[in-house]
This record gives sequence, structure tokens and C-alpha cells, in this order.
Amino acid sequence: MFTGIIAAMGSIRRMTRKGADALLDVDTPMNLQDIRMGDSIAVNGACLTVIAKTDRCFTADVSAETLERTNLRMLKAGDRVNLEKAMRLNDFLGGHLVLGHVDGLGRIQEKSQKANSIIFGIETDEKLLRYVVEKGSIAIDGISLTVNRCEKKRFYVNMIPHTVQVTTLSFTKISDFVNVETDIIGKYVEKLLQPRQGMDREYLAEHGFLK
Repeated sequence: MFTGIIAAMGSIRRMTRKGADALLDVDTPMNLQDIRMGDSIAVNGACLTVIAKTDRCFTADVSAETLERTNLRMLKAGDRVNLEKAMRLNDFLGGHLVLGHVDGLGRIQEKSQKANSIIFGIETDEKLLRYVVEKGSIAIDGISLTVNRCEKKRFYVNMIPHTVQVTTLSFTKISDFVNVETDIIGKYVEKLLQPRQGMDREYLAEHGFLK
């Protein structure tokens, strides 16, 4: 699990395809001394498992599912990526609960300056937009952001100057794809509110709950 507070920007050393899967080598300024084999690092918001490392580089497996759902499949050598180590239970939760399980892609359709901040308008699939709420949390390329407002197929987020300086969104352009992870709380609430299979009014009446 992650917080959406980016620890560093890394750069892609290489992407090596292995059939439908891939190996990703990432150069990073992060201190990797506390990283063990099998630990998780979020790369552009996608939770990856470290299988090898040096002082300033780590290697991670990327499954076919992750490649299909995320913009990692578009990466090439030299591209910059957002990095975050998995949180510990005693860590300060500065963003929101981010699983690193990307729901799908969004596409930047607007990018405008407002004072020192940048406003992004991002389009995504309507099945994801149902979980996007005004003033709620969302992770974009692993960055914890607050939703300013929502439209039919688009939502808007604001990046303050600090976030602009320390993440890759400052380099993105109109039409670029970004990874979107909606707030997990909304998904669980929706699931819990769904009627259980077979528990309709007829079932409740039959078992004496309704008269």
C-alpha cells in the first residue's frame, strides 16, 4: 500500500519484453538500502515487485495485466517516472490510501496555468468516473490529488508548485496518457450496498421479514 506522496523521480534504463510480460530497469535517486527482494515500489502508481537491485537501480517484473491497464507499456529508455516505496504501518499518511492497483488510463485533454499551479482536465472511461467525486481523492500516475470538479467524461485536478517540481506531470502534454486509480473506499461502499444474490423482496417475504 502507498500514500500517493512521490518520493523521487526515476528514469527508465530499459524495458525488456518477455512474451506478454516485461522486465523494467529503473534508475533512481532513492536510497535502496532498505529495499529487499520481493518488496514493492510504485512506478507511475503501479505496484511492482523488486527482483534485483544495485545502489541506484532496481529491476521489477511487469505482468501482462499491468502492461494492459497502465501507461508502463508506453515507456522507453530515458522516460521519467514517479516512484514511491511501500508505506509502513507507522508511516505518516500524507496523501490517501493508494493500493498501486491502477484501474485504467486517463488522457490529458486540458492543461492550464492558474497562478503558480497547473490545472489538468483528464478524460477517462465512464465506468471509472462513477468513483470520482468532487473534493475526493484520486491517484494520477501515483500522485495523490484532490478532484476539483467533475463533468460527464472529464475531471479536473490542481497541482501546487511543489508537486509540479517533484513529479512527472510537469512534463506531460495534451493527449498524454496517465494512470488512474480511484479511491478504494468508494468501491467497497458500492460493493457492500449491492443486494446479496437471491435476497430480493420475494425472499424476504418468504422468510418472514416482510408482511
